[in-house]
Order: sequence, then C-alpha cells, then structure tokens
Amino acid sequence: MSQTSRKASPLRWVPTAYFAMGLPLIMLNLVAPIMFNDFGISDTQVAFWTSLLILPWSLKPFWSPLMEMYRTKKFFVVTTQLLSGVSLALVAMALPLPDFFPYAVAIMAVIAFSGATHDIALDGVYMHELSKTQQAQYIGWQGAFYNIAKVTAMGGLVYLAGVLEEHVGVLYAWMTIMGLCGGILILLGLYHLRMLPSGGGATASADGFRETMRETWSVFMQFFRKRYIWIYIAFIVFYRFAEGLVIKIVPLFLKAPVADQGMGLTKSEIGLYYGTFGVVAFIVGSILGGYFISWRGLRRALFPLCCIFNVPFAVYALLAWAQPSNPVLVCGAIVFEYFSYGFGFVGLTLFIMQQVAPGKHQMAHYAFGSALANLGVMLPGMISGLISDAVGYRAFFLWALLATLPAFICTWLVPFTHPDTTAGEAKTAEAVEG
Repeated sequence: MSQTSRKASPLRWVPTAYFAMGLPLIMLNLVAPIMFNDFGISDTQVAFWTSLLILPWSLKPFWSPLMEMYRTKKFFVVTTQLLSGVSLALVAMALPLPDFFPYAVAIMAVIAFSGATHDIALDGVYMHELSKTQQAQYIGWQGAFYNIAKVTAMGGLVYLAGVLEEHVGVLYAWMTIMGLCGGILILLGLYHLRMLPSGGGATASADGFRETMRETWSVFMQFFRKRYIWIYIAFIVFYRFAEGLVIKIVPLFLKAPVADQGMGLTKSEIGLYYGTFGVVAFIVGSILGGYFISWRGLRRALFPLCCIFNVPFAVYALLAWAQPSNPVLVCGAIVFEYFSYGFGFVGLTLFIMQQVAPGKHQMAHYAFGSALANLGVMLPGMISGLISDAVGYRAFFLWALLATLPAFICTWLVPFTHPDTTAGEAKTAEAVEG
C-alpha cells in the first residue's frame, strides 16, 4: 500500500488533503459562531469560546517535534481526519441536549487539537514527499483547495443551513450540517488511508526524545534572541488586531435584526455574500497583493499594505450606521473588504518569511511567527463579543477602527534586518565574501 501511494501523482492527494486541512478551522472559527447565535448564545460567549478554540493552531510548534518520533506522518493525518469527522458528528448529536453549549465546546476543543496536529503532519508529508520543484509546482493547488474548503464551509454549508431551516427548523438544519461535514472528513480520511504517502518513518528513542526536547528549547530561545524581535512581535500582533476584533462579530452583525443595529440577512445570504463572493475576492486580492509586493519590494509596499488591510474594516461601521437595504450595496461592501483583506494579508506573511524567519532554523521560526499572528487574532477575538454586547454594533465597529492605530504606528516604524530584494541579497553576499 505504501509503495502504491508513493507512486501516486501528488494531484491524487494534495488537493483533497489540503481541503481537509481547511475544513475544521473554518467550521470552528467562522461557522460555529453563526450556529451558536442561532441557538440564542450571546455574542460575548460566542466570541470568547470560538476564539479560544483556535489556540491549538498557535501552540502547535511546541508539540510538532514529538510527532517526528512516533509513527508516520500519514498515520497522524489519517487519524486526525477520522477523529475530527467523528467529533463533528458528536457535535451534531449534542445539539438537542438541554444544556448543549459546554458539551459542544468541549468536543470542538478536541477538533481544534486534532486539526492543529493534522496541519503539522500534512505539511510534513508535503515537504518530505515532494522535491523542491514539486513543492513549488503544487503550492497553487495547496492554497486553492484550502480556500475551496472555506467556500464550502462558510459559503455552501451556511447557505444550506439557511435553506434547511425553512423546512426542518434550526435544530435539525444544524445537526444535518455538522453531520454532513463530519461525514466528508471521515470519507477523506478513508481515501487518504489508501492514497497518502507515508511522509517518512518514526525516529523514537529515549536519547532521541531528550535530544529533541533540548533542540526544541534551543530553537525557541534563539527565536527570542533575534535582532529587533520584540519590535517584530509587536508588529505581528498589532497588524491583525482589528481583524481579531471584527472577524467573530461580522457574521453575527450581518445576521442580527435591523432593530438591533444588525443587517437582518438570512443565513443563505450570509453564505452567498460573505462565504462565497467574499472568499473569492480574498483569493483574488491575495494573488494581486503578491504581484504588488514583487513590483514595489516589501519595504516600500508594507505600509500601503497595512492601510489596505485595516482601513476597509470601515465598511462595517458604514453598514451598521446606514443599514442599507440594497443587497448589491451590502454584497459589494463585503466583497471590497474581503478583497482588501486578502491584498493586505500577504504583507504580514511575507514579512514573517523574509525578516523574522531567516536563520539556521528558518522553518521553525516561521512557524513561531505564524503562531504569534494567530495569537494576535485570538486575544482580541476573545473580548470582541463582550465589547459588542456592551456598546452595540455601531459603536463596536468604531472602536475596531480605533484599534487599527497601533498597526499603522508599528508598520511605519518597523525596521528591516534582511534585504527585501534580490539585488540587496546579492550585495550582502558580496560584502560577506569580500
């Protein structure tokens, strides 16, 4: 079986595996808030708990070294896909319970740790099984199907939940959605049991464990000894701070009644505007943002990218105050914000890659930087519901705009340690050789 899967074209497992990577995170981060809101859970609780659930994605660099020591990476990928699928089915079964919320959150915590572990293992398979040329060749498929998972969950499944609600009610609609998503992951797990390559064998030993822990601690400490690292940490956290505030609240705002300062959209409309058109705009924005950086260079592009990333959150303040009823206008505002979000987001990703990560442990330090970026979204997300419940959506989105100011200040002042152009790298290399 292993030899058969090794000979399989990467197209037989890369798209499906990265689709499976995206599904649990989107279900917990974006779909679950809408579901919990449908059952009358307050914005405060929804935002706090669904933000806390993404913590494992921030902590995954700390247990990733242990996974090298036990079983194959394929084992972890398949196991976590099956575990996440079964857990989503258990969420569906928990929904009819009188006090379902703590049980659903507890099961989702299992999904979160499973999903984060899945990400570590799958990236390991990808890097181990594919050559450098193939990694570049299939990176587009990887990103495309990760985002297709977002369209499927936040677009298709939320839209379907709205349709089902009209026929079978809220409870059975969401039971069906959670069960359906769980079934998809189980089927993908069974498919990858046959098609996924092993990703390398285990390396477990007592000495290996101690050495791995020493090396992990050394890599961790070297990250915090980097030049300007505390400035970089502030930049990474504040770049996405406003996003962390609004990301949980926007779907709830779009769904809330007009009388409660919301937009009064149906779940089907949210799935179409926010989860489909918006995500497509995000993908287009990400691609164009990459070309913008290649044209301007990261140093010259970074502040404009920060502005493009943060300023468009103003559309939600405008929607909250104007509450337009024209669906084209509402959809256009969401698409504009998502396009800008994708366009500006690549600036942070590339900064971590080019300025924070370089050095002896580039891959591990990139993972640390990415974890900090996730933390920058999680922490404000945990209090976003509390703020929106206290002041209402109109004032909340004004506070979110105020929260963009630290991002502008950090971006304007952030220093560059490494050259951000090929010419700069060449001059540095010449200086070192001379």
